[in-house]
This record gives sequence, C-alpha cells and structure tokens, in this order.
Amino acid sequence: MDAPRWLPLRHRDDPGVQRDLNWGRADAGDHLPAGLEVQWLGTAGFRLTYEDTTLLIDPYVSRAPLGAVARQRRPLPVDHGLVADLLPAADAVLLGHTHFDHAVDAAAVAAAHGCPVYGSSSAQHLLALHGRPDLAVAVEPHRPYEIGPFTVRFTPSRHSKLLFGLAVPSDGELTCDSLDHLGAGAYRCGQVWGIAVEVTGTTIYHQGSADLVDDEIRDRDVDVFLCGIAGRVYTDRFVERVLGRLSPKVVVAHHHDDFFRPLSADAEAMGFSFNVNLGGFVADVAAAAPGTPVRVLDPLQAVVGAA
Repeated sequence: MDAPRWLPLRHRDDPGVQRDLNWGRADAGDHLPAGLEVQWLGTAGFRLTYEDTTLLIDPYVSRAPLGAVARQRRPLPVDHGLVADLLPAADAVLLGHTHFDHAVDAAAVAAAHGCPVYGSSSAQHLLALHGRPDLAVAVEPHRPYEIGPFTVRFTPSRHSKLLFGLAVPSDGELTCDSLDHLGAGAYRCGQVWGIAVEVTGTTIYHQGSADLVDDEIRDRDVDVFLCGIAGRVYTDRFVERVLGRLSPKVVVAHHHDDFFRPLSADAEAMGFSFNVNLGGFVADVAAAAPGTPVRVLDPLQAVVGAA
C-alpha cells in the first residue's frame, strides 16, 4: 500500500543520492558559460558571480534552530558575522518570496553592501521595517532588469501547499509593523516568483517553491533549472508540468536540506528535510523527461563554467 500523500517521508538513500549526483564531480563545467560561478548557500539560496558582479538569490545563512522558529512571537536573529563571512559580496539580492527561510538575511546583506533587493511588495515592506526602503525594488512581472552582465526577469508563481496539501504556511502579505514582532510566522509569503537569470547567452531559472502558474512561464529550453523540491508532493504533477514548460538541459535540485541545522560545508552534517525525498525526485524527473540529468551541490559548494 502506498503511503498517504501527506506523510513526511525521506528516500531511504538520500545521502547516497546526494553523493552520486554531485554537480561539481560530474559535468557542471559543460552546463555553465566560462567564468560563471554558481554556489549553493543551502535551502533555496544561490550565489551567481560573473565578471565581478554577484547576485544572491534567497540567501539564508543565519539558520534559526527549530526552537527559535517555533517561538512565533520572538524576532528571528540575523547572524551578522556569518552573513559577512559567507556573503562577502553582493550587487543585488533576488527574493522569490518572503518566508523566513528565504528572506531573514536579505536586509542585512543589502545594508552591508548598499545593494538593492528585488522582490514583491512584501519584500519592499521588509526593507522598510529595517530602515532601508531606498534599497527595495518592487518588481513587475516579466520585466527585464539589467544588473551588470545579468538580465533578470520575475515570473509570477505559487507556493506549494505544505500544510498537508491544504494551505500555504504563513500565506498572505508581510504586514508586520515592528522588528520586535518579526518572528517566523510574521514572514508572510507574499507574491511568489520564479526567477530567470540570463548571462552571456545562458539562461538559469530558479524556482524556490514547488508550484507554478503554468501559463506565466515564458522561458523554454533553459540551460540550468535550479529546482526547489520541498513540498512538491502537494502540487499535482509538479515535475511533469514544470519540466514540460522549461525543457531544461540539466536540473539542479535544492531546498532539500534540513535548514534548522547550522549551515556547514560538511556534507555529512547537512541533514535532509521531511517531505522532500531526493531519490524519489530523481525518479520523477526520469519519468517526466527521460535523459534529463539531475544534479545537486553540497552546502556552500561552488562550481565554475569551463573555459
């Protein structure tokens, strides 16, 4: 008998799958343009660097433990030392939505580097709470934004219904009126975006949550699909639908790590989230798009396009 669709499961060999599919030990250089560096920051976070310009997508390195997250009314702390150490450069921050595991560090990064944060009106409100409304850019759907050598576009999307397939956690707009009240639950989802990044003829598409608005996706035959896989079991035919739209050359899975643990470059310390099942995702991709390779990175691992 199959397990109920809402039951939290992991694949029995997720650690083995994580080792076997490592992008850096396989063919990352073949999928990226020469000189483009891509680093996984854990959760849905990525750093993209090319020609001295750095984009950060959903950076979350402060990593509040589960106990702190459960105390909904207490503000989640930002680890400013860790942010400085792990995110030493940023020309722009791109937010797919404003749940805490995507947005806690955004304002600190922006303030440290004087860089803009692109995202929803909820992201704009978040920056205003931190006293930096001047650094917020409320994006328009599909509009191209030029950031150094990168062109970025935001695609309207949806968040998966992680609450037993019935609802999005902390749904709605971020409206908190004080940093003193900015606990985990106050980081409301806001508008959700898929993010297309083009650089030197290569398209990278980032999906931070496993749902979509099919007709909004205009990108086709993308080179790299950074696919957040948490909660995909709650979205009808997610893998089939999103791969059918994007037709990627390679899929890089993310948002499968246990983000209540401290961020560490030690892959053995990573841990895996419930409701993810990395091994099952590989099988889903093979069924939906035979021959499409699936890859992963270890936390803080970076890969660079080959010359």
